[in-house]
Amino acid sequence: MTIKDCLAGKTLSELSAITERYGMPRFTAKQLASWLYNKRITTIEEMSNLSKANREKLSTDYEIGYSAPVEANRSSDGTIKYLFAVGDDFIEAVYIPDRERATLCVSSQVGCKMNCRFCMTGKQGFKRSLSATEIINQIVSIPEHDTLTNLVFMGMGEPLDNTDEVLKALEILTSEWGFAWSPRRITLSTIGVTHNLRRFLDESQCHLAISLHNPFAEERLAMMPVQKAFPIEQVIELVRQYDFSHQRRLSFEYIVFEGYNDSAAHITELGHLLSGLDCRINLIRFHAIPQLDMHSPSMEQMEKFRDALSRKGIICTIRASRGEDIKAACGMLSTAKKAQQGNPT
Repeated sequence: MTIKDCLAGKTLSELSAITERYGMPRFTAKQLASWLYNKRITTIEEMSNLSKANREKLSTDYEIGYSAPVEANRSSDGTIKYLFAVGDDFIEAVYIPDRERATLCVSSQVGCKMNCRFCMTGKQGFKRSLSATEIINQIVSIPEHDTLTNLVFMGMGEPLDNTDEVLKALEILTSEWGFAWSPRRITLSTIGVTHNLRRFLDESQCHLAISLHNPFAEERLAMMPVQKAFPIEQVIELVRQYDFSHQRRLSFEYIVFEGYNDSAAHITELGHLLSGLDCRINLIRFHAIPQLDMHSPSMEQMEKFRDALSRKGIICTIRASRGEDIKAACGMLSTAKKAQQGNPT
């Protein structure tokens, strides 16, 4: 059986190359983009302003590429975790409604190479990176698509380990011919793959979130092996070269583990590390995962930690825990699904 390429996930220049190859008028590329990203059709036959002959040409080698999630787990707090099949594996996207905001957390890889100690996705190992088609599909194919106000690349995988496809997806999301989203509605979270981080900062105006989790190099290395290749000090040195004083926002993600990274010494070192940066820290209570003997702090401990950082002059917020009753932490649902099929990762 012939495997067809997907039209969804193509940039305007890629669509132009396709239409030129088939001898179609130059304006056809924008028509294709409108069908794919504005009208979000699922079959080529629906492209009614293309001639039947041109639809048949496209159908020979292409399909749209959108597919519905295979499972949806709904939390009592309104959070919904969607599971998408990608080949024999699964990825997750999490829909988070919060008053006037509706955020979707999207994945960029199947598994992850980074092997952070506290992350279930890392324990799956790395399978492959997602294509722009598979990234965009998570956004297009959920019922709540039209209500979304924000996107965060904080799901499974390290986005800057898949830079080409992630930047292609961002181009589609923010271009006038694509979804026409403001880049201020999109945040990319990274552990700090420095060479690709510079490229992201140069080629995109989306917000940046850096996974910090510990200001001390040796302690961070014990939690995040990537500290050896991309020390947090070098990551921060890089972001200091860019302007975050206007519309683009810089934040640091900090998962708090009781008795591990929440001492007065950690507060002092965070103040030194981030001194002079126009940034904020998002504090996150640890979501327990199997076979990891680390614990979540109480809300009172979280508030004391936040207030101490605030006294250091650092803007600091506590992110509300969402979806704990539906395995909302990254990688938990997809791991459970693979195990259910008798093929544990």
